[in-house]
Amino acid sequence: MAGYSRWKVALAGLAGTIVVGTVVRLASHLPRRSQPPGRPLSPVEDSSLYRSTREQAAQHPGLSGVHLLSDGVDAFAARLLLARAAERTLDLQYYIWHGDRTGTLMLEAAHEAAQRGVRVRLLLDDNGITGLDHILSALNDHPNIEVRLFNPFRIRFPKAIGFVADFARLNRRMHNKSFTADGAVTIVGGRNIGDEYFSAGDGALFVDLDVLAIGPVVSDVEADFERYWVCESSYPAEQILPRVSKRQRDKLASRASVVERDPSARRYVERLRSLPLVHEVRQGTLDFEWARVEMISDDPAKVRKDMRRRDLLAGKLDGAIGEPRRELGIVSGYFVPGPRGAGELQALARSGVAVTVLTNGYGATDVALVHAGYVPWRRKLLEAGVRLFETAAQVRDAPTKKQRRQGNRLGVGSRLRATGSGSFAAMRSGASTIHAKTITVDRKRLFVGSFNFDQRSLRLNTELGFVIHSPLFAEHVSDAFATIIPDAAYALSLDRKGRLTWSPGEGLQANVETREPGMRLFDRLLIAVTSRMPIAWLL
Repeated sequence: MAGYSRWKVALAGLAGTIVVGTVVRLASHLPRRSQPPGRPLSPVEDSSLYRSTREQAAQHPGLSGVHLLSDGVDAFAARLLLARAAERTLDLQYYIWHGDRTGTLMLEAAHEAAQRGVRVRLLLDDNGITGLDHILSALNDHPNIEVRLFNPFRIRFPKAIGFVADFARLNRRMHNKSFTADGAVTIVGGRNIGDEYFSAGDGALFVDLDVLAIGPVVSDVEADFERYWVCESSYPAEQILPRVSKRQRDKLASRASVVERDPSARRYVERLRSLPLVHEVRQGTLDFEWARVEMISDDPAKVRKDMRRRDLLAGKLDGAIGEPRRELGIVSGYFVPGPRGAGELQALARSGVAVTVLTNGYGATDVALVHAGYVPWRRKLLEAGVRLFETAAQVRDAPTKKQRRQGNRLGVGSRLRATGSGSFAAMRSGASTIHAKTITVDRKRLFVGSFNFDQRSLRLNTELGFVIHSPLFAEHVSDAFATIIPDAAYALSLDRKGRLTWSPGEGLQANVETREPGMRLFDRLLIAVTSRMPIAWLL
């Protein structure tokens, strides 16, 4: 009887698991996507931004004007200025949008633009908008604002349940990032919307790079945005998000601006007013490099099916940026080359091309698991002559517990940490993390965008970027490898015994290490185990 009872319990447990799994699967099923009619669009040709940039571009036929945004505060100021200057359209496409200081400031700027009659379209990956469902739903009710969610989760909280029920679909994300005003000016690069990307947070700081562009390439970005906006994976917010009542909308509308509520946000905005960039943009004196610029991107269908390499951004990048003959420089916060990528870098180095790679060291990365996908390739790359540099954890003043509690209440996000999505270790230490994605070839051509040199960017996520044919910009980034980077990072090498060594730059004030800096015993065990697991395709 006891054995029979155990069988009954086991069968009941199995049946319960099947029922729960079926219910979760059904609950995760997306509705049939609707295609609401587009909202009326006023001609952009009569906007001040359009007229101004058209006059500048007319003096440089066939070329686009580009300006690098390496400073986080400048990068936020440029976006805020565009939102405030827009007269006809704002098209914003992002992978992550936090409800913190800068995220809330940007949502407020978008709402203010809509109040002026600007048509605002927000296309957001649904994996990166934690805590924003109600505010986005309320914004979507505005007659001049449309919100669409890319590859959405049907189960809103906790979203992790969706991965259990529909992992194959939800594991693929839209990693693109663009900000376009009046079809005249665009910003493309590596930054999402959140405090850590714009030097406004209390914790982890992401070192990143964007490009502000005018001229013909803006039309390419707009066309690409439209392609994603109407694709099968972009769902109108009203089909996914819970509707908010009039009472909730009124409450959100009556909330004081984040600048009025938060002294630190107020100080941040005050910093913006004194930036040279702000005055240059307003006066029309911003310095542009005029060059041939190619926009390359993935097909949004990439999240629905596997595609041939030649149809992926990586394949297009090969053709656009060209074969290196003398130098290749890669900056990638997440570097998981895989067998093919590592093989290509080894072959280039052995042929005499100076190949240099800068990525995050373990102490600086915000995604520790990605490090496990990088570790197996270090020795092989070094043996072939590839120069590897790893950033150290550049620790800034970490916030107090009181500051963190205050940060949790900032902005419109309801379940957010003060500064977004860095790992706990990075958040705790206030580390600086490389988030930029750049490739330079022969000091002549430069790629800037959202594409990481990893398997996730290659196969799973959609990406977007610019190939800029500018010796001036390429030289500028390449020179950093010879000056700034060696001083602020560890140079990896193999000693006479074949052991990996980390030699610190002069600015690090550290000793030569034969054990990986920033790793504790538990970290070493974790990376040793996970680096041997077949998970690189996920990283």
